[in-house]
Amino acid sequence: MTHVVTGKCIRCKYTDCVEVCPVECFYEAKNMLVINPDECIDCGVCVSECPVGAIQSEIDAEPMWLKINSEYSKRFSKILQRKAPMAEAEIYKDHVGKEKFLKENDDD
Repeated sequence: MTHVVTGKCIRCKYTDCVEVCPVECFYEAKNMLVINPDECIDCGVCVSECPVGAIQSEIDAEPMWLKINSEYSKRFSKILQRKAPMAEAEIYKDHVGKEKFLKENDDD
């Protein structure tokens, strides 16, 4: 089992979870964080650290999130330190339907 980052992280990118991860399995896409499912040890420490509730067990999350986390963790760089959230985090933290912004991660 693994945990995955879901759409609640999009355009927020709070990094509180990064600081507590014992195996450093978080990666930073352009507008969200993801977890590498092959590196996650399913400890769950990160779940309560996310201020927007974006981290879920793969069992509880929609299947698309496991695929996105897996793909993005191969494309983007590992994040090892806490950073400031995105500038628009306060605006988007309660926004519903942020999946439409996933394509921003593909823009070069």
